[in-house]
This record gives sequence, C-alpha cells and structure tokens, in this order.
Amino acid sequence: MNTTETFFDHIEKGYTTKGDFIPLGAAMLEGEAITNALVKIPLKTLNRHGLIAGATGTGKTKSLQVLAENLSEKGIPVLLMDMKGDLSGIAQASGGHPKIDERHEKIGFAFEPKSFPVEILSLSEQDGVRLRATVSEFGPVLLSRILDVTETQAGIISVVFKYCDDNKLPLLDLKDFKKVLQYATSEGKKEFQEAYGRISSSSTGAILRRIIEIEQQGGDLFFGEKSFEVDDLTRIDEDGRGYINILRLTDIQDKPKLFSTFMLSLLAEIYETFPEQGDSGRPELVIFIDEAHLIFKNASKALLEQIESIVKLIRSKGIGLYFVTQNPTDVPDAVLSQLGLKIQHALRAFTAKDRKAIKLTAQNYPDTDFYDTAEVLTSLGIGEALVSALDEKGRPTPLAATLLRAPMSRMDILTKLELKELIDNSSLITKYNDVVDRESAYEILNEKIKRAQKIAEKEEERKAKSSRSSGSRRSTRQNPIVKVLLKSLLLYAENTNCPVMETCLPIFVYLNLSYELFKL
Repeated sequence: MNTTETFFDHIEKGYTTKGDFIPLGAAMLEGEAITNALVKIPLKTLNRHGLIAGATGTGKTKSLQVLAENLSEKGIPVLLMDMKGDLSGIAQASGGHPKIDERHEKIGFAFEPKSFPVEILSLSEQDGVRLRATVSEFGPVLLSRILDVTETQAGIISVVFKYCDDNKLPLLDLKDFKKVLQYATSEGKKEFQEAYGRISSSSTGAILRRIIEIEQQGGDLFFGEKSFEVDDLTRIDEDGRGYINILRLTDIQDKPKLFSTFMLSLLAEIYETFPEQGDSGRPELVIFIDEAHLIFKNASKALLEQIESIVKLIRSKGIGLYFVTQNPTDVPDAVLSQLGLKIQHALRAFTAKDRKAIKLTAQNYPDTDFYDTAEVLTSLGIGEALVSALDEKGRPTPLAATLLRAPMSRMDILTKLELKELIDNSSLITKYNDVVDRESAYEILNEKIKRAQKIAEKEEERKAKSSRSSGSRRSTRQNPIVKVLLKSLLLYAENTNCPVMETCLPIFVYLNLSYELFKL
C-alpha cells in the first residue's frame, strides 16, 4: 500500500460517522486533493464550539458561509455576526463558475447552487429587524460587569435595581437608569438613606460616566423596548430549513463596548431561556462571531470571566459558538481550550513575532505523520485549511489539510434593491421595529419630583402668608418706662395744678404713640 492509499484509509477511518454530517471538502496530501477522502463534521459535535482563523484573504468568510448554509439545509438555525457586510448573498443562489465545478470534481461531489432563508437584523439605525433589550433584563450583576465598575459601585447598582423592584419602577432604557441614580443622591436622598443606607454621590457619578461611554457607542439604541425574543432566532421555513439570521454590524466595528454588551446579553438570555439538551444528536442554534477579537479586546477581567463561563455552560443548551478571527491568539486560552472544531486557514510570517505565533498555533493541533504542521500553515492556498474536529465519541479526528467546498449561495452581497425586498418581506419587522416608550422609571420619578415640588411650594406660600398676617397685627402694649413717666406726670399735674404740665401732657402722649409705631 503506497502513501496515498495509506493516507486515504487514515482519513476515511478518522472521519467515518454513524449519524448525519456536513462534508467540508477533501483531504490533501503534498498539496493535492485526494478525491473522495472526505472531511466530514458530525452534526452531533457542532455544539462543541469552534474556531475559523487565518490571515486576511485566505477564505475565512467563505468557510463560515459553507458551514452556515449546510447547517440551514439540515434544519439548524444560524446567527451570523456580519462585521464586513459581505454575507447577505446567502439569500441568493450562486451563479456558478467553471473553477467551482473543477474544485468539486477534485473533492468528489457535484456542485449544486442554492439560496437559503435569511433574516436581516440590526443593532443600530441600519435597515433590518431591530434588536433591543431592557436594562431590567440585564440585571445588576451583568450590567456591573459590562460597565466594569468597582465592588462598591456594583453594590449601588444592585440597590438601584432593588429600589425599582420595591417601588414597581420599570427599568427599560438607559435614561431610566440614569434618572434613578440621580434621584438617589438628590431629591430621593433621604428616602434611599432610610431604606438602603447612604449612597455616595461620587460613586453614582462614576457609574454615570460609564453609562455615558456606552451611550456614545450607540447603547441608547440597543436598550429599550420591544425586547427581542431569542426564540425568533430558531425559526424553520416551510421547507424545513433553518433561518440564517444575519446581524449587520458594519457600523459598530469601532464600538467594541457596544458589541461586547450585545454579545454578553444575547448569550446570557439564550442560556436562561433555552432548555437543557445535553448531548443531543444536533445543535439547536449555531452562532458565528466574526471579528471575534472585538469581544475580547480591552475586555475587563470580570467580563472575560463571564464570557468564559457562558462558553463552558451554553453547550448543554444545544448552542454552538464559532469564533472567526485572524489569529487564534486573539481568543483567550480558557475559551480556546473549549473549542472542538478548528478550521485554520493560512498564516503569514512577516516578522519574528509572526513566526513564533505560527509555531504556537501548530502545537494546538494533533500530531500527524503526514504533515509538518507549521510548514503547511504558511503554504495553504485560498480556500484551503487545516481541519481538526471531534468524532461522535468526542475524540479528535485526524488533522487534514483540506480543499474546501465552495458555498452554494452567492459569494457576493445583495444589491440594494434585493436587500430592501428581503427586509420588506420579513415577518419580524412589524413585531420589533415600532419604538415603544411606555411609562417607566424616568417618567414616574419626574412626576414624583413634580408633586414633591408642588407640595413644597404650597408650604412656602402658607408660611409666607402666616408671616404677613402676624406682622400686620400691631402691638398695643405701652412701653413700661414711658408708662411710668406718664403716670408720674399726671400725678404731679393733679397735685400742683401746673398749667405747663397740662399743656405738655398731650405732647408726651403723642411722643409715646410715635415711639410705639416706630418699633413696629
């Protein structure tokens, strides 16, 4: 048996599955595809998470597209984070090309163009179904981690949520949360202090500054109603195909805080909502996170710990997470260790740092007698990748340099007219795109402050009126010194019959009255 036959048997044995699978392409040996040496990914293992990595222009997006459309065809819904705006073409069938037919002939199965059911979603003011969440749904713990606050400030956030629960104040958007924070150290200071203890204005000020940071990145558009129901991500069309939900994120590439906030909220909501699945025969939903470094870049330790925890736990809910990035080192080791499927496109070694990174990447793959992994990583062509997966028993499959199949859908974007038609025909647009601004904490507290101000104004008016009333009553009490003096003069006048005194007495009386009036 020659080397090619040995290699074929090695691949065929390593990628044999009893259940359903997705064929990614054909394994390669010495740079040539071995026809029918199919690299197959069992559906059962697709909730074990994965990584698609490689340098710019090596075919990462097309690998993502291949996985997404094959999952849809198997009836598994998908959520794609479209950072570059180049995935909408999945809604239209491929136009085909002779080179695609030639590629598939080498792989061992025919190419078949297809379109897939697509829903366009948006976090911002871009066209599409709007995704929103309320502040209440985040809860104090998750919100504290996103804001990256101190332990003391996290305690204040918990108090704010507690106050709103106790007083039935809906926390829907960021202006609600800001209003309660401001109220806690101003008009409601006494009320808060009596019920929950003293709250520092410097701490609330620091929290407000964190909120403003999220607002500046567009968080005010994300927080609010109507909240998106994650069950709407798991729809199946009339042909039994899973919907491919494409979240357009082209305008938030420079807003990592907003992206992290959304992703953490989404994963937490899915974990809380979806039932426990265990190791079922297929995933319930697969999420692809393009430009994954945006989640982890500049993330706080608390935020990273939360993401790592969810990645470890969400698998049991039947959710698969796939990170798409240029370099595997963009993903924290704690997350990388949880990934079952790895599709590694070519890496480029331009610097000593790049060469070191390639050596480290090569060490993350199973040993093989057929490749020098580090060398293959730099020699792969466009649409070729090193693939390592898990078999149905959870064991690593043989490492295979793979000639990947072409996407069945269009490898270009939709035209503006096609995109508009797709969005206009969406059944979710009417459900989520009407802005709801019902009475919440902001309005209720403003009304409470107005009532308190009116009561205070009435009390001030009453006091002022009372003061004027008491002032208008003149005193009739005679000065005691003048009284004694007048009495003495009267007695003297009676005893002496002094005409001078009789003349002067009215003057003294007049002076006495003038004195009393002067006092008033």
